[in-house]
Amino acid sequence: MRTFNKRFGRYSASFEREEATLISDLVDQVRQMLAGRRAESSVDPLARLTGMAPAPASAPKDPAMARLLPDFHASDAEFAAGMRMLREPDLIALKDSNAIRLLDSLPRGGGAVHLDGPTAQAWVAALNDVRLALGVRLDITDDDYELPPDADPEGMEVAIFATYRWLSAVQDSLVTALLD
Repeated sequence: MRTFNKRFGRYSASFEREEATLISDLVDQVRQMLAGRRAESSVDPLARLTGMAPAPASAPKDPAMARLLPDFHASDAEFAAGMRMLREPDLIALKDSNAIRLLDSLPRGGGAVHLDGPTAQAWVAALNDVRLALGVRLDITDDDYELPPDADPEGMEVAIFATYRWLSAVQDSLVTALLD
C-alpha cells in the first residue's frame, strides 16, 4: 500500500490486489453481519403503518455486533430499548452506506484510489467498523494490546492481529491526510 496523501482536494493511495481483496472481503463480512441483524427485526404492525423500519429492542447477542451497535443509553434499560427500536435501523443503514461507498471506490484488482472528502469520511467509518469487529474477536481493549507470547505464529489469531494492525495503519494514513 502506498499511504494516503492529499492532493488537489482529493485523498489518494494505492493498494495491491491482495490488499484490495482483503479490504473488500472484510467490509463485505461486516455488511453481512449488519444484514443479519436487520433480518432479526420482526415486522411490527405500527412500524408498517408509520413507515418506520422495524428494529429489535434488545442489544445484539454477538459481542462484535454489540460493539458495532451499542446501547444508546446505558443506565436506563427501558429507554435504551426504545431508542434502539427507533434509531438502530438508521445506524445500520448509515454503516451499510459507508461500506458500499468504500466498496464502490476500491478497485477490486488493486490500484490507485482517489477519494473526495465525503467518500474519504465513509472509508474512515467503514474501516473503523471492520476494526471494531476484529478487535472484539481479538479481545483488544486498548491501543497497547499485544498478542500473548504463546500465540501460534502460524495461527489464525496472529493473522487476524496482523490484519487489524494493517487496517489501523490504513485508517491512520487516511485520517492524517484528512487533517492536513
